[in-house]
Amino acid sequence: MSMEQRGIRGGTRIPIELPVSIRWKSPAGIERHVQAKTGNISGNGLFIVTPVRLRHDTEIQFTVLLSSEVTKVRTELRCRGRVVRQRAQGAAAGIGVVIDDYQLLPRGQRV
Repeated sequence: MSMEQRGIRGGTRIPIELPVSIRWKSPAGIERHVQAKTGNISGNGLFIVTPVRLRHDTEIQFTVLLSSEVTKVRTELRCRGRVVRQRAQGAAAGIGVVIDDYQLLPRGQRV
């Protein structure tokens, strides 16, 4: 498998596993959160390997922890996005997410 893959969703997807923290509100308005990991990242979205199933168009906030091997300094990619697809079968069950807004910050910086 090559380091880059081009999917039917457009854009180059880079397979990389990084820790990600996800927050969202349930249909009842209860705030939820889960720890997960990325499966791949592209310029406008990512696939998150996670045990939870979120509905299509669920708005989420998530933080991807970028290691110093990737960015030279420990960095957080803080994003707002929404679920655009689900994959619920096999070892790589998870959600496809489009990024609507993001900030790239040194790890631990308050906004």
